[in-house]
This record gives sequence, C-alpha cells and structure tokens, in this order.
Amino acid sequence: MSFTPLAPANDDYYDVITSPHGDSHHPTPPDDLEQSTGQERPPPPTTDTNTGDNELSTFKPPTSPADDPDLSKTVHCTTPYKPNLPLVQYALMIDAGSTGSRIHVYKFNHCGPSAAYEYEVFKHREPGLSYYKSNPQQAAESLDELMDEAVKVVPEHLWKCTPVAVKATAGLRLLGEKQSKDILDAVASRLRQKYEFHLRSDEDVGILDGKDEGVFAWITANYLLHAIGGSSIPSGNQRMPEKKPTFAVLDLGGASTQIVFEPVFDEKRPDSMLEDGEHKYDLTFGGEKRVLYQHSYLGYGLKKAREHVHKLVEFLAPEHKDPTKKRVIANPCLARGTKGDVTFGEGDDQRTLSMDGADIGGFESCSRFVQLVMAKDA
Repeated sequence: MSFTPLAPANDDYYDVITSPHGDSHHPTPPDDLEQSTGQERPPPPTTDTNTGDNELSTFKPPTSPADDPDLSKTVHCTTPYKPNLPLVQYALMIDAGSTGSRIHVYKFNHCGPSAAYEYEVFKHREPGLSYYKSNPQQAAESLDELMDEAVKVVPEHLWKCTPVAVKATAGLRLLGEKQSKDILDAVASRLRQKYEFHLRSDEDVGILDGKDEGVFAWITANYLLHAIGGSSIPSGNQRMPEKKPTFAVLDLGGASTQIVFEPVFDEKRPDSMLEDGEHKYDLTFGGEKRVLYQHSYLGYGLKKAREHVHKLVEFLAPEHKDPTKKRVIANPCLARGTKGDVTFGEGDDQRTLSMDGADIGGFESCSRFVQLVMAKDA
C-alpha cells in the first residue's frame, strides 16, 4: 500500500514512503561485497562435468531478516546514490482493518536513483481496533504486539528515522466520529510514549478514505504485476515507453468492498472520457497521469455483508413462541443439514443466535436473501 508521505523536514530522506515498493530490480553484487558485508562472494558459474549441464550459481539477495547478513546495511552497495540519503531505510505501516490489524515492516536501500524495496516483515493479530470501541486505551495497547515485532527487526540506531503510520479502514469508518477519534488519539499517544519510531504528526494515525483504500490496492497490485511504475520515466533521448494494459482490482475487506479499474476509451473520439463525479480518481504515479474509476461499498465487506444476511434471516423468521426451548432459526445461507452459532456485532453489542440449514439451505434460496440485502429490487 501507498499511504500519505511520512517525511520530516528533509523530504529527500523519506521519498521512499511515497512509493513503498520502490524499484524491484536487484542490481549485480558490488565488487567490494566481501569487504562491505563480511559475506563471501557468490561463486562463478560452474559446469557439471557429469551431466554437461550448465549450473549457474545466481546471486540471491536476502528475503527476510533471517538471511540478511546485516540489518543496518545492504548487499547491493556500500554507499547511497545520494550523500544526503541513508544507505538503508525502514518504514512501518499498520493496516488497521475491521477484522484485525497488520504491520508491514519494509526495508529499502538507496543504491539507485529511486528507493529499492528489499523485503518486508508481516505480522497479523485479531480482533481489529473497532472491537475495543468502548475502551480506546485497550485498542491502542492491542497494537503493542505488532510494534514489538518492528522493534525486533529495525536496528536500534535507526528507530528515530524510521517513519510509522497507522491507517484504519471501514471498521472505524462505521463507528461514530467520537468513538473513532478517541481510539486514534489513544493509538497516537501510545506510539509516542512507548516507542521511539518517527511519528511525524497525528495525521499519520487516521482513517483511510474508502476511495484511497481502493486506489492504493490498485497501485499495489499493478505495480507488483509490472503494469505500472518501474522504468516508465525516460531519460536523455529515450522515448516514453508504451503504456501497458492495467488490471482491475476488487478489494474484498471485512467491512467494505472496493472496485477500481482504468477505463479504456476510443482515442479517436475527443468526447470519449470518464464523466466527472465522486467515482473519478485522477492519479499521478511513476511519472504518468491516469484516470481511474473507483467506488467503495461501505458495509458490504465479507464480514458485514454476511452479518446483514443473517440479520435479515432473523427478522423474517417466524416468531419464537416456546420460551422453554432454545430458539433455532432456519437459515437458507447455511448448507443443508448443518447447524451453527452466528455472532452479530462487536464488543458490548455482540450477541449469538443458533441457526440451522435444515432442508432449506441452498444457492437459489440464499441468493434471494443476498439480493434483498443488496437492494437489487430497488
């Protein structure tokens, strides 16, 4: 994901944050690899005399802290491309989703003109921040498990120049303004008091707008698929490379779903363009300007959509007349012959009902309930 730039006073220093994956190209090992890292130089290509096959020994850069010879250096070079940049740069991003929170600890190097992504460390925990809506302090403390992982990975002398951001999504968007603000304020306060990583301002702990959430997912997917970014900016007398077709993204979260794609229009028709509106997103990335279609369906992520269906099933179920017996509701969206407890809500509002697929469970009957939830008849 690409989030708000986290740079302090020296913008060049943190350029890496505006494009978190950097350049995926891995340069050839430097001549002074052995002196700079203490690591033996990879052996030259060898030939298997028994089979006659050429068995090339290729240079394999680290893919995690476990095989990284020095977390404070890089195997790709010994000095940064620009003297005002650090040799390596770490960045911390916490994705606070509706079902859980995740931390991405990114490592980059500044061996080339743009920051190059080396690897990331990922850790996930449940439940999400919105689960603690009545206890902001507990919500903030729930992220300690993730931040402690960053403490293990990032060398101590780099903590103060390692930016951190927390971006919440639909889970907090669905809470009231006061509850979500109280949680975010508690998170920002705890990050400053307990950890030495660089939190530039309280704006770096916030709720990500639905349209940005979808667009950032589009950028990530298309960058990793080499459809955008990379060496798209020409230098010297080089020609601008032809634009590659991009991929549409359907981002299914717990509490919301985003759809983003780049429409293709007939260039021969000057009036062929995307109409203005909230769905239109003007993006500049990798030196290229693009116009995207995006829409976020708040409340229609996997978890929330399923909850809407189960609530509708409960609402339409026959009245429970025998208080001496446990109420079991027939649910067409459960497989036939299966039973289960369905939990609604979070925190203090959580409740559980017993439901049974009985002999009515099936695609067609469940699909009808889904269509009602999606207001397909409206």
